[in-house]
Amino acid sequence: MIPEIKKILYTTDLSENARYAFGYAAALANRFGAGITIFHVLEDTSSFRDSMVINIIGEEKWKDLVRTNEGKLLETIKQRLEKFCEDVSAELPSCPFITDDIIVKTGNPVEKILIQAKESNCDLVVMGTHGHGTLTDAVIGSTSRRVLRRCKKPVLVIRLPERNED
Repeated sequence: MIPEIKKILYTTDLSENARYAFGYAAALANRFGAGITIFHVLEDTSSFRDSMVINIIGEEKWKDLVRTNEGKLLETIKQRLEKFCEDVSAELPSCPFITDDIIVKTGNPVEKILIQAKESNCDLVVMGTHGHGTLTDAVIGSTSRRVLRRCKKPVLVIRLPERNED
């Protein structure tokens, strides 16, 4: 049986190297006639940091600031992702792809990716990974590793290229 790939969930951390992993998602989407949902998770601030700010400005004022600024930030990130798609489309005219949706959420990246993969009923999750620390060749990023281990959908993890610092 050959799997049918019609919906791809591309997760991005908005890093400089995210375009590299997106190239794989775009190529697969082009090859299979699939649509891409671009997904970014804005990590919650730590509860310790929140409690320190609440002690200074008060809980109600903090909640108002978070509510107001989170909406603005999510919209800014969504606009940035839309521009990213336009730029990639212009760079790859021979590899057209369809963007089904651009989604930005707040929370734990692993949990939100797993929920989104299920909700969007995607056929494949594509994500990049960075190697950090002394074991860069032996391990993948912690978010990628946890998604790979727990996701019920197939996950394609793209090892991002190492920078040559000659």
